[in-house]
Amino acid sequence: MTTDLTGRPRNGGDQATVTTLRLRNRSAVLQHVILNRRTTRADIARDCGLSPASAANLVSDLVAEGLVHETGTVASGGGRPIALIEPRPDGAYSIGADIGERGVAVELFDLTMTPVDQEFRGGHAEEDPVAIGRDLREAVAALQQRHAEEWPRVLGVGLAMPGIVETDDGVQTLYAQSLGWPPVVIDELLPLDVPVFADNGGKTQAKAEQWFGAARGIDHAVVALLGRGVGVGLIQEGRLQAGSHSSAGEWGHTKVQRGGRLCRCGGRGCIEAYVGAQAMLDAWAQAGGAFEGTGWRAVGQLLDASAAGDTAAVAVVDDAIEALAYGLANLVNLTNPARIVVGGWVGIRLMDAMAARIETAVRASSLERPGSQFELLPSTFGGDTVAVGAAILPLEELIREPRR
Repeated sequence: MTTDLTGRPRNGGDQATVTTLRLRNRSAVLQHVILNRRTTRADIARDCGLSPASAANLVSDLVAEGLVHETGTVASGGGRPIALIEPRPDGAYSIGADIGERGVAVELFDLTMTPVDQEFRGGHAEEDPVAIGRDLREAVAALQQRHAEEWPRVLGVGLAMPGIVETDDGVQTLYAQSLGWPPVVIDELLPLDVPVFADNGGKTQAKAEQWFGAARGIDHAVVALLGRGVGVGLIQEGRLQAGSHSSAGEWGHTKVQRGGRLCRCGGRGCIEAYVGAQAMLDAWAQAGGAFEGTGWRAVGQLLDASAAGDTAAVAVVDDAIEALAYGLANLVNLTNPARIVVGGWVGIRLMDAMAARIETAVRASSLERPGSQFELLPSTFGGDTVAVGAAILPLEELIREPRR
C-alpha cells in the first residue's frame, strides 16, 4: 500500500466509507495545492486520481474552509480561461521551533510555508530543560503578542528536539541522553492553548527536504543533520522512517571507530564524536588551536585554518571528513539512497567548503555499485530547514482532518 506524505493511504480498501473516502480525497487535494503552490482543477484531478467533478467539489470545499483561493487565470488554448488555485496565505498559520541545548529559534509560517516572523532566545551557553522551556515559552508568547489577530488561525506548534521523542498514550516525551537531560514531557515544556507536536530535529529537517526541498520526489534518500549533534532522516519508499519507538535516525551514535573518541552520549567512536561542532572544536583546542566562540564563526575559523595548511586544523578536519564519509557510506550500503542531502549549520559549512571532497570520500568508502547510484546535495533551506520541518507537523494534522 502506498501512502502520501502524511502517512495516509493513497488508495483505500473496499471497507472505506463515503466519509473516509471524502476525507482521504480532501487530504490529497489540500496536500497537492500546498506542495505545488499553484495548480489548476485539471491538474488536481489528474495527479490525485479524481474525476473532474470530484476535484471541483473538493476545491470548493477548501475555498469554503478558507484554505485555498483562485488567484487568476491562464489561457486554455481555445475554451474558457483556466482558474489558478493556490493556498490562501492567511488561511492558516503554523509555528516551527528549532530547539537546541543553547536556546531556541521559533518561526511563524503562513499556509504557503512562507516565513512571517521569528523569535530567538538563549544562544550563549548550554542550558538545562527548565531554561530551554522558559526560552520557548517566551519566544512563542512574543509571537502571539505580535500576531494576536492571526493567532486563532494558528494550527499548532511543531518542536524539533535534540534527542529521541517518543509518544505513549498521547504523551510525548523527549529523551536527550547526549545532553545529560532527564526525560522531558513535552506538554510540560510548552503548555499552550494550541496543539503541540514534537519530533527529532533530524526527522524534521528530512521532512522539510521531502516536502519542499532537495529530497522532494525522491523515494529513497538520506538527509543528514550536522550541528552540535548529528542525526539523520531516512526516506525509504517515499516514507520517513520512525522505527518501532521513533528513535530511528540516531545515526550520530553509530560507531566509526572501535574504542575511539569519547562521545557526549557516553559511548566511544560515535560519528558525533568526530563531526559534531563541539567535538571538532575541542579536538582543535587540544591541539593548540585558537578561535572565537563555539558556533558558526568558530567552525568557519577551523575550516579556514585547515585550508591555509594549519597542521592541527588539517588533522581535525581530515578526521571529521573521514568519519562523515564512513558514516554516510554505511548508509549508502544499507539503504541504497538515490540522494544524500547534507544540512545543519555544520553541514552547511562543510558542504560550502568541500562538497566535492566529501562526495569522493563517500563513494570511495561505499560498495562500488550503490556508491555510484546517489547524488550529494546541500540542504535547500540552510539554517531554517529544521524549523520549516517542525512547522510541517501541525500542517500535516490540518491535511489529515478539517479544523473543527
